[in-house]
Amino acid sequence: MHKVIIIGSGCAGLTAAIYAARADLKPLVLDGYEPGGQLALTTMVENFPGFPEGILGPELIENTRKQAQRFGTEFRSGAVTSVDLSKRPFKIEAGKESYECEALIVAAGASARMLGIESEMHLLGHGVSTCATCDGYFFRDRDILVVGGGDTAMEEATFLTKFAKSVTILHRRNEFRATKIMLDRAHANEKIKFLTPYVIDEVHDVTKKSVELVTVRNVDTNEKKTIPTEGVFIAIGHDPNTKVFQGKLKMDDAGYLLTDHGSQTNVEGVFAAGDVQDHRYRQAVTAAGSGCMAAIDAEKFLTGLKA
Repeated sequence: MHKVIIIGSGCAGLTAAIYAARADLKPLVLDGYEPGGQLALTTMVENFPGFPEGILGPELIENTRKQAQRFGTEFRSGAVTSVDLSKRPFKIEAGKESYECEALIVAAGASARMLGIESEMHLLGHGVSTCATCDGYFFRDRDILVVGGGDTAMEEATFLTKFAKSVTILHRRNEFRATKIMLDRAHANEKIKFLTPYVIDEVHDVTKKSVELVTVRNVDTNEKKTIPTEGVFIAIGHDPNTKVFQGKLKMDDAGYLLTDHGSQTNVEGVFAAGDVQDHRYRQAVTAAGSGCMAAIDAEKFLTGLKA
């Protein structure tokens, strides 16, 4: 029996672990689908407070993990396969292991949708990015591509024009899902060009660990061509890691957990933090802040049980 179990080991989960451990709740962290979260897949992080020279994403995660361990956090690997939240103690299964807890913090994060080509994974953090706010600064005066056709793609492309020499929005259809105001804003920006209906077949050059060219294919004609570019931003959405909670916790149409009064879900004693419930900001610092909130809320909940 654990007082608190935290699902997820990104910024939200690890910050929740630090606060819960310092409150003597002896938390157990289950690493989840992506140990370390999105930061474990990035290179330099320059917008996290306290690091004037920046810090590597995996290093920031490892330091935060050690900090949580220092105060008594226990870690177990494995993704959660099922949960029973119908009564306390809550029951969680991860692989072959079963756990019970009085309070649960869900910080399982959200996974960026990818194109599904091998080269993008090899170059993620080396010219391929899923976050314009995080990485736009590194592409000053460069020609870059944004892949997507929704509001996120338009918003990221417009943001990137602050830094880039030019931004090309590449979309597989001639029509866009983006709202008219966002699409009009992108069309009005002299730095933004459009390329439709195209998809990316390959990002080059994996051997050099840098983005230099992309091979694109016309969806209608199958004609291929190569385009020089120094960065590829994939803006086709995120999927929150909430499948095991469907029908058990309230979520919106996109699958993000709904919270009230801070981090409280619709089940008393279950709290949510980070990208699993935040589809707007999705930053390391906001994830850390919500992890802190969830741990404090969990502590107050557990204190109330004793009263």
